[in-house]
Amino acid sequence: DDLPTKNIVDSSFTFLNERLANHYLLPGVEGVQMRYVSLPSDTIRGGLMTQASILKVTANGTTTSPVVRGNWITERILGVQIAPPPSVPAVEPDIRGAVTIRQQLEQHRADTSCASCHAKIDPPGFALEAFDVMGGYRERYRAVNESVRPEKGVGMNGQAFAFHYGLPVDSAGTLADGISFRDIRELKRILLRDERSLSRNLAIQLTIYATGAPVSFSDRQTIEQILDRSAASRWGVRTIIHEIVQSEMFLHK
Repeated sequence: DDLPTKNIVDSSFTFLNERLANHYLLPGVEGVQMRYVSLPSDTIRGGLMTQASILKVTANGTTTSPVVRGNWITERILGVQIAPPPSVPAVEPDIRGAVTIRQQLEQHRADTSCASCHAKIDPPGFALEAFDVMGGYRERYRAVNESVRPEKGVGMNGQAFAFHYGLPVDSAGTLADGISFRDIRELKRILLRDERSLSRNLAIQLTIYATGAPVSFSDRQTIEQILDRSAASRWGVRTIIHEIVQSEMFLHK
């Protein structure tokens, strides 16, 4: 339907079947067939960042990392490439739940060689800490604590699984430009303030996919012309694709 690029960040709809709807805590969807579903106005879903599929592949199956998810957002959604310094060790979450990954990262950022990258990567990742390794919503981490009664849940294999609650999840953050947010809803609203930048990244990613070649400095003017011609449709995705396949970049690269 040539919907605007902004739907990549946030949308009023998604596609679900009954099992996925239950995972999203959305009632009223029955059957195995995937279908278009309108979302409630206050939903945390909508867009790519909060799709369970994206949240799953940006986790390692056991723990989540704001660094991995934040880097996915900055590169894939915002088009900002951040290369970490060589030989920097990964920050592994404390699976016993004594400290949160946020607390560990605060110590990690005390190293000035790490701070500059993490100031850009971590904040979007913090917003996605409200989702577990399977993309389910959570307010507290899971932890190991044999001194308290376990809770009943579902494990990664889909079978019954007992677990313990850990520390609360903090989804707030402050972006590198100083703008703060409380949760994923506010982060989405902040990112949507510059729809042209989101559309520029989409146009670049589609061009790379279509041509099999990186977008060079000499191509930038063509990208901006594509954005100018698609602005009337709020940078509709179909319009952007049509403009790309008629461009010199696509026809002669």
